[in-house]
This record gives sequence, C-alpha cells and structure tokens, in this order.
Amino acid sequence: MAKKPDTATRIADNKKAAYNYFFEERFEAGLVLEGWEVKSLREGKVQLTDGYVVIRNGELFIIGLQIHPLNTASTHISPDKVRTKKLLMHKEEIKRLIGKIEQKGYTLVPINLHWKAGKVKCEIALAKGKAEHDKRDTIKDREGKREVERAMKTHHR
Repeated sequence: MAKKPDTATRIADNKKAAYNYFFEERFEAGLVLEGWEVKSLREGKVQLTDGYVVIRNGELFIIGLQIHPLNTASTHISPDKVRTKKLLMHKEEIKRLIGKIEQKGYTLVPINLHWKAGKVKCEIALAKGKAEHDKRDTIKDREGKREVERAMKTHHR
C-alpha cells in the first residue's frame, strides 16, 4: 500500500488564545491519552479554550482540556473528561521553556490539537498576555480586514 503524505489534520483550535495572548514561540508536544480519549478525539468531542499548561517536577501537563466521552465508552471505567494530561517533549526543550516562563508575564497556552503520523499532537505557545487596549486593536484590525474583503467582493461583481 502506498504511504500517505504526512499532513497534519486539525482536531480543535483555541481561537480565544490568539485574542488573549501574543505568541512568542510555538512548540509541538505529544499527549499521553487513554483509549477512550483517542476515540472521542476522532469524533471531535473536545474543548480546548479553557486549557493551560503547567510545569511540575520538570514535566509539562495540560490542565482544563475537556475531552467528552462517547456514549459507547466502556462501563468498567469511569471517564474523567477534565483529566490532567501529560505533554511529551524533549528535556532540553522543557528546560528552555522553564527558563523563559520564569520571566514575568510569560505563560504556556495550547493553540491546537492535530493528528500527525497517526498520533495526537498539541501545539503550545510561549505567550504573553495582552492588555485591554491590545485586545481592542485586534478587534479593529479584524473589522478592517472584513470591510476590505466586503468592498473587494462587491467590486468584483
């Protein structure tokens, strides 16, 4: 059988993160999941907006990532939809992240979940929080782009 091209398929995006934070650097990390969680991810039953990343004992964990169990989930286990999940990265990358997070104002935010070579990956970003006026600027820029697109659309008719 021919090999399929290695394309990343998006599972979920955290659109709120782009509104609330400036992204300095992006990283890709693997996730430690249980079987029922992978099946739910295939169905797209995930919510990423409340998720955030913490560092404990030199390891990364994602908290607040909600994976809703399927109705057909096993009866002998009780699925916890907000279970803390471990993120897998190289030690050198984690040490570098720890050094940067210790600077004031930086945090780690999950941006999206995607499939890569049959595995679930989480894209996280080293981010700095936006002030209220920065959020307003983001809204103004977005509205301006929409207006330009509308004008171009009516002009080409």
